[in-house]
Amino acid sequence: MAITLAQAKVGMADHVDQQVIDSFRRSSLLLDLMTFDNSVSPGTGGSTLVYGYIQLLTPSTAAARAINSEYTADEAIRTKKTANLIPMGGSFQIDRVLQNTSGAIDEVAFQAEQKIRATANYFHNLCVNGSAAASGAGYVTSTFDGLKKTLTGTAQALTSTADLTTSANMTTNMNAFLDELDALYGAVEGGPSIFLMNDKMLGKVRSVARRAGYYRNERDEFGRVVEYYRDAPLFDAGKIVSVSGSTVTTADVVADVAATSSAAGTSSIYAVGLGLDGFHGVTVAGDKIMSMYLPDMTQPGAVKTGEVEFVAGAVLKSLSKAAVLTGIATTPATGN
Repeated sequence: MAITLAQAKVGMADHVDQQVIDSFRRSSLLLDLMTFDNSVSPGTGGSTLVYGYIQLLTPSTAAARAINSEYTADEAIRTKKTANLIPMGGSFQIDRVLQNTSGAIDEVAFQAEQKIRATANYFHNLCVNGSAAASGAGYVTSTFDGLKKTLTGTAQALTSTADLTTSANMTTNMNAFLDELDALYGAVEGGPSIFLMNDKMLGKVRSVARRAGYYRNERDEFGRVVEYYRDAPLFDAGKIVSVSGSTVTTADVVADVAATSSAAGTSSIYAVGLGLDGFHGVTVAGDKIMSMYLPDMTQPGAVKTGEVEFVAGAVLKSLSKAAVLTGIATTPATGN
């Protein structure tokens, strides 16, 4: 069975659950557009949540033949894969005095909303950088492979030669870069449903599209300004935040390669076709995709705990439904 978050909301009677769904949709265009196969049930004893699927590596081909001759045989190549669902989210604690004196800003609502945003970004990170067997820089230990690992070394990994390091270079090289974007678009069978990148790369794409007269945006039902290249939205996949004591660090989900004294810094763009035959989410059976556990301030105890949880994974059913453009020069070499 397939379900989107908007469809999951319709079947929910609890207004809190509906608000949670809307909060996830509002915080992530990817989650809002993504289809989830909600068919996974726990194994014996509830110890595993495994989703098995077949990934198409190479499609079959067709050709003409001469009379009295045979077709040259070839077969579609596929492989059996699995993805384990992951419970992700977090908890927060609030002193009842803070909640009772929070005034115009409800402290529980604020903390819950921030936790939902963090969970959405965590899911983005797994979708891009997850690795069931983590290896190499930039991978995140997960129970399923993300787009970066799946596409590396395949024909769906394209390399850019465009230099967008300065405003002048964007003007000079905009046509070359748009050709590369069109090649990325065309590499996804049926066209991409969404482009994933970081905020700096999004700014470069916006600037080039504006120069070429291709820039388009519109507001969606949540009031977000959604930007497009051709008919596919451009999406900033966000940042992962780490806190250690008083030190807060952030890292882009779609990471840049830093500039050196002799080479420009580069970035990447992922193009993804969403759907059950392409890139989609997987979650538990039913429509309870996300859960929120609100603290009950009427009960004894000074400090109350709230939690947000999302049980999910992501899979790419066909390699032809995703592609990546890497090596886009975005920052000048440090020696310049």
